[in-house]
Amino acid sequence: MTTTGANVIIFPAKNIDAAKKLFSTLLGVEPYADSPYYVGYMVGEQQVGLDPNGHTEGGRAYWGVEDVVSTFEELLDAGAEPVEEPKDVGGGKMVATVRDANGNLIGLTS
Repeated sequence: MTTTGANVIIFPAKNIDAAKKLFSTLLGVEPYADSPYYVGYMVGEQQVGLDPNGHTEGGRAYWGVEDVVSTFEELLDAGAEPVEEPKDVGGGKMVATVRDANGNLIGLTS
């Protein structure tokens, strides 16, 4: 298993308009993607997203991996607990989430 690093951080945003105003101010850039179901920012190489319909447990880093399904299984074998099974969120982009022994959430994306 290899990773390209934690290249996406997704924050839950039940009030997407308020979150967009705050994150645009914080990051100093306008979103590159702006829709009712996802708002995305690029800050250098770091992607920051706002998701009004996703998880509710705070910001989550998503680690870029070559194969979400196999990495998910490898992490389960290493002792992680499944939180979100691998799924295609559109355009072939895969995501999944596990929880480590300390309760930390680890997102995977490809």
